[in-house]
Amino acid sequence: MLYQHRVDPEVPIEDVAGTVKELIEACRVKYFGLSEAGPQPIRRAHAVQPVSVLQTEYSLFERDVEELFPLLRELGIGFVSYSPLGRGFITGTAKPAGSYDPTDMRNHDPRWQPGNFEKNLAAVERLAERAAAKDATVSQLALAWVLAQGEDIVPIPGTRSPERVEENTAAAELTLTEADLDAIAAILPTGGFGACYAEGSLPT
Repeated sequence: MLYQHRVDPEVPIEDVAGTVKELIEACRVKYFGLSEAGPQPIRRAHAVQPVSVLQTEYSLFERDVEELFPLLRELGIGFVSYSPLGRGFITGTAKPAGSYDPTDMRNHDPRWQPGNFEKNLAAVERLAERAAAKDATVSQLALAWVLAQGEDIVPIPGTRSPERVEENTAAAELTLTEADLDAIAAILPTGGFGACYAEGSLPT
């Protein structure tokens, strides 16, 4: 899989897709992926070289990309969810802004700021109660929720320990009922409290 991880506004997406098409025809790569792309770049790229997957942040906390799901399914493009644990917030280990390394973006992100932080923490605690009722961790519940959004969706949680890998992998065996999904929706109907990025800090 060869990703363009951000759409370059200085380079026509058709040129990018055309270059990847040449690489695929030369058997240098097998699949073409985009990351953080909007509907028009996706359509334009796909017309030149079929896009296999779109990778974008998606979790119980971040839901904006759901508006692209109909387009992805229309075109037969899979979806890869990065930060499916809300950049660590949903693991239950979140700390308030100012508690991280000075270079950590979470010090500035709205979801970690006073007011939003407490609301998000309370939501995670409610999710943890729901998870415990299913003999699961809150991380497993959150990953199972992502998986329940469609067979064409794959989460890619990051981890630094074998134990977390085992925990995250076990989420694939966790089945959520309609009652579970309704209860989760009641806790976080549209995502977390606070914007995904601080103003002026959008990824490029």
